[in-house]
Amino acid sequence: MRFYDALISRLSEGPSLIHFILTLVSFLIWTKLFQLWRLRRRQDGLPPRASTPTLEKSPERQWGHWVPSSFRFPTPEPYPDWSIETTKPLPYRPFRYGPVYHVTMGLRKAQYEDWIELDNQFPKYHAEKQKRIALRGDKSCKTHPEAYPAAMELLQEFREYLPARYPSLYQKTIKGVKNLWSGEDFDFEGDEQGRLVEDPMQMAARLVQDDLAIMIEREDGNYYLLAGATLLPGFWRLEDKFGMGLSEIHTSGDVPQYKEKLEKGMMNFFRRVKPQEMVARNNYFFQVDDQLGWSWSIGLEDAPNVSWATAEKNRAIQHHYFRSERQTLRRLPNSGGVVFTIRTYFHPVTEIAEEDYVPGRLASAVRSWGDDVSRYKGKDKYQDVLLEYLDQKHQEQLDRGLDLSREDEVRAYPY
Repeated sequence: MRFYDALISRLSEGPSLIHFILTLVSFLIWTKLFQLWRLRRRQDGLPPRASTPTLEKSPERQWGHWVPSSFRFPTPEPYPDWSIETTKPLPYRPFRYGPVYHVTMGLRKAQYEDWIELDNQFPKYHAEKQKRIALRGDKSCKTHPEAYPAAMELLQEFREYLPARYPSLYQKTIKGVKNLWSGEDFDFEGDEQGRLVEDPMQMAARLVQDDLAIMIEREDGNYYLLAGATLLPGFWRLEDKFGMGLSEIHTSGDVPQYKEKLEKGMMNFFRRVKPQEMVARNNYFFQVDDQLGWSWSIGLEDAPNVSWATAEKNRAIQHHYFRSERQTLRRLPNSGGVVFTIRTYFHPVTEIAEEDYVPGRLASAVRSWGDDVSRYKGKDKYQDVLLEYLDQKHQEQLDRGLDLSREDEVRAYPY
């Protein structure tokens, strides 16, 4: 009745009726267009646009004291038609058009079944991890005694998840899992004291293509990096960050605008996230060498200091690589540790620039970086060559008739 009362009231106002009717019709049209747009995306099999999750405030508890949760991570369905030979890496392209680059956490809700992403690059990643474990395993894989229960819990989570999600690659055993491709048997039970033959985080990292980290809450309410396996980090070293609190990890790495825009929200997230909640985020960088494990262009991995200052400027475009991380965060229900998975996707720029819409959007994104983000990402070392190439490829796409107005129909962040 309130709607009709309002309509009658408007009718009595004379000339304002036209304005009222036009506003109402405009609203109804835009609502219908939005519904049709959503329907078309579903029919085309495209994902909905990402939304930033809102976490409810957790019940009050004493910092550093976690009460085990009864939540159990749901058993996932097998990945459809997954094959170690033919399943391609997902095409994450997490950059947006300028002119403004927003510094945010960029979190979005993630589905349980999508926790770990494996593809036909698994053999390459597995071999690279094995090589780096032999060379620097004790520097790249560490578990503090405080975090040992969380690391062991992570292994048990993998024991349930991986054989269910990737049954052609993993088989659950009495003591752990077996990799059916490599023949490796992983024993998660260990000796009488429950100690494994190798660091539990190192063992966990050998099971997946991701790097891994666990943050542990202490009685001061802060979260500390007390377990990690970073075998493919690209630009940072676990030994530099191990034992640091969340804020120090970011400020010591000069993360742009961390104090102003990220610190408060990040601390609130860590304290509030529940075991039944999982989020994902993506980022991207460039490097001017072709090494997945460590970008040697910023300096030797064991050098006292590494930075973009040592990189050669304006190398040929064939040396430019697009490096993107897909990270997930979730809390382990028994220990309360917060687990990061860090999956790196690594492609030559010349490869992704062949994809429709990518070179134009990527060039716009790079040009939108502020001075602080540009320094952090080493833009000065590659921008001239990179942007000239991306502009050229964008123009080629326009010349062959690429319709920019249809981009939203075929691509949605972070793809």
